Parts: sequence; structure tokens; C-alpha cells
Amino acid sequence: MVTEVAQIKVLLGHEDAFQDAYRAVRDVLVTTPGCYGARMTRGIETPTLFMLLVQWDSVEAHEQNFRASERFGQWRGALGPHFDGPPNVEHFADIDRRQTDV
Repeated sequence: MVTEVAQIKVLLGHEDAFQDAYRAVRDVLVTTPGCYGARMTRGIETPTLFMLLVQWDSVEAHEQNFRASERFGQWRGALGPHFDGPPNVEHFADIDRRQTDV
């Protein structure tokens, strides 16, 4: 399993509209095959900064099942007008915590 982390900067004054747009299209994301769930958080010190965390089967599930589908167009169409530049998106894998402490 991988976690997609997207750092999203939103235009000043668009924060509430962005949150509403996210809520309206969230199901487009979380019903994508290979998606286990998503969570959007908002910066406290920087209220125009949002962090999207999405659990995927794999990077391929994100890229093929979502980014390369019509779902992404619907998602981007709703959220994109509120972006202050392109989001920074990276994928992360959990570190095995069963290692013996030294």
C-alpha cells in the first residue's frame, strides 16, 4: 500500500469554496478501484495550504485507475479553479516497524 501526499496551495479567499468543491467530488476519488480512502487537512498557520492524503493499492492504481481516467478530469475541473499553482504530489510507502531495536 502507498500513500499519496498532495500539498495544495489555494488562492486567498477561495478556502471555503475549495473545501465545498472537495466535499462535492470526494466520492469520485474514494470510489476509484484501488483507493482505500482519503483525508483532506487544512493548515493552521497557513490556512490557504491543504494536504490531501490518499491510500492506494499501488502507485499504478493512482496513476492508471484515477489520473488516466475521466474521474481525474471531473476532480480537477472542480478543484483546479481554486489552486494557486500546481499541487506538489508524491507517493510514500510505510517503513516496516518489525525491525529489532538495537
